[in-house]
Amino acid sequence: VQLQASGGGLVQAGDSLRLSCASSARTSSHYSMGWFRQAPGKERDIVATISGSGDLTYYEDSVKGRFTISRDNAKNTAYLQMNSLKPEDTAVYYCATGFTSSTRVRLTSAGGYKYWGQGTLVTVSS
Repeated sequence: VQLQASGGGLVQAGDSLRLSCASSARTSSHYSMGWFRQAPGKERDIVATISGSGDLTYYEDSVKGRFTISRDNAKNTAYLQMNSLKPEDTAVYYCATGFTSSTRVRLTSAGGYKYWGQGTLVTVSS
């Protein structure tokens, strides 16, 4: 499975961005998808995840109410809508996917994700 992330860029605080992650997985409904981020000098942290069915989501506390994860299984693509961006959101954002036996499982740890995209840089200036 290959993933292609896109949509990063340089924005100002308060702006919005939408990241996209295209997957080559054929049975996308059996793959949980997640977004992670890694800021300079820090470890990679989870941001948001979504079940294969699309109806179960998880958000890290600092992005709740600002970020929205979604997916379009017909297009094999997941999205991360990021609103009210803050300088502390600056990081390389990675999408990842992992197989789940049930479509209603959202993987919430990096270890559950077998496939990773190349990362897209999001820079938020103050």
